[in-house]
Amino acid sequence: MAREAIGPHLSTAPLAPPDPTRPGPLAGLRVIELAGEYAAFCGRFLADFGAEVILVEPPGGAPQRWYEPFVDDVVDPERSLWFWHYHANKFGVQLDLDSAEGRERFRELVASADIVVESEAPGRLAALGVDDADLRATQPGLIWAAVTAFGRTNSRAHEPATDLTVLANAGPVWSCGYDDHTIPPVRGGGNQAYHTASVHAAIGILVAALHRDVTGRGQFIDVSVHAASNVTTEFASYGWLVAQETVQRQTCRHASAHPTQVTVACSADGRYQPTGVPPRAAREFRILIDWVDDLGWRDEIPDVTLLELGEERGGVDMSEMFEDDLVAEIFRAGRDVLVAIATRVTAYEFFVQGQRRGMALPVIFAPEEVLEDEHFRARGFPVTLDHADLGRPVTYAGAPFVMDESPWHLRRHAPRLGEHDDLLSGS
Repeated sequence: MAREAIGPHLSTAPLAPPDPTRPGPLAGLRVIELAGEYAAFCGRFLADFGAEVILVEPPGGAPQRWYEPFVDDVVDPERSLWFWHYHANKFGVQLDLDSAEGRERFRELVASADIVVESEAPGRLAALGVDDADLRATQPGLIWAAVTAFGRTNSRAHEPATDLTVLANAGPVWSCGYDDHTIPPVRGGGNQAYHTASVHAAIGILVAALHRDVTGRGQFIDVSVHAASNVTTEFASYGWLVAQETVQRQTCRHASAHPTQVTVACSADGRYQPTGVPPRAAREFRILIDWVDDLGWRDEIPDVTLLELGEERGGVDMSEMFEDDLVAEIFRAGRDVLVAIATRVTAYEFFVQGQRRGMALPVIFAPEEVLEDEHFRARGFPVTLDHADLGRPVTYAGAPFVMDESPWHLRRHAPRLGEHDDLLSGS
């Protein structure tokens, strides 16, 4: 697809590459992570921003080393892309916590650390005498984050759970899918529940680290994957708790107890295209009016007169939509005009032209298109890392955000099994 020149709101000028010699904001912090799915992204987040994260695996390696897909479809515990993604930038050791020697080595390792991140089954570490309460007694500055399905003390603490069951149980799946409810709901992909919990854990750890800088005291952080997922449901939980209303899933828009206007259009190149947020402020109405005029389509899109009325009124107040029919009609006209434009241009043209004008309009990319898109490349999202074991570089997904004063770096690939066991002799 031909892609046009980019205007001032969508620059493709590359950002300055990160200085690999500049330490990240978490440099100097040592983190011990017990290998598990729930908290893997938390450990990766901390490592990416400079912390020294030591991944502790059981003898023979964590089960996640066998998660597909594998590089070049070669089934090998050292070639799992899942493991590579979640454990890049970390060091790795093997410890048998079921043995007295392994537990003693673990205690020594924790004694050298600032933070522990784990997602062990509630009660397991306590039964072994290596839990937060055991180790923080002699190390009061230690920060300990436990990420479990329902929280350590919840009545459901020992129920088995996966990313899918948590998302379904906590509410997000109910809210995700299509207007056609004969089609099953859609699960958010990419370990969404685990990621959400890991972000909550990372935020808690950073706050606890600031607290420790002031007081010298560490804290215990108890993260529930279920609770973290539930708070992302927005209207679903609030609607039920406050108004006793049950929301219904809708295609590419917030689930709602009351059906809202369709927002998806089929673009000129046959791709389905979300049409963003309609104008509400007077300035936004003017942007959309000028877009129609610049395209020469005013005669084909009669709703432009309602956009002009919205501008004359100084915009519309969303709180008046259910009380004022004119406000509702003006707002619907904004959506109709966006849909009319989207159906007449390609999906990418709609995205670029709208962004250039300052409108928050999206485009739906396949994963490979994300890594190839010039805007993502300009922002340094795809990151290349040399893999001597493969004899070629590998492209990784980089940081989802850019912060000038808190550099992010991809320094090393995921550890091979037991690669850094020497750390145990001089932890």
